Amino acid sequence: MPHSTPPADAPEPAPGPGVAESPDQWPTGRLLSAAARRVERAWDAYLAQWSLSHASVPVLAILAGGGRSQREIAEHTGVTEQTMSRMILGLERTGYVQRTPHPDDRRRHIVEITREGFAALSSLNVADAIEGLVPHDLDVSELAELRRLLIRFLD
Repeated sequence: MPHSTPPADAPEPAPGPGVAESPDQWPTGRLLSAAARRVERAWDAYLAQWSLSHASVPVLAILAGGGRSQREIAEHTGVTEQTMSRMILGLERTGYVQRTPHPDDRRRHIVEITREGFAALSSLNVADAIEGLVPHDLDVSELAELRRLLIRFLD
């Protein structure tokens, strides 16, 4: 039976068994996922000023420590070499990285951050601007506690 799309004016379907409507009833994983998506959208909108995304910033940060092969960057960020190749191509187009021939292996290249890449990385890293990307009503102590718990959760 083919899947059909409901009409635009159709009412939202009622949640199925076990699906809570209110966030205060959601499982922790769903809360974290929803919060992460909200932060990621705001972060990507902020980074668009520099033609960057949440995925390309770590590449620049890694390269700020020195040139590396595409394979090394992919391993460090946990993505495939194909994905990294596309990211590096985009960063090359913006002038943030450059590839130079590897001195010992003609089949490989070293990827290095450019002066423009350093400038973009420095410009975007404004703590006050970043902290204000996602509106919230947490006070200073609540925000500090959230940070402490998230860091503990990620460790």
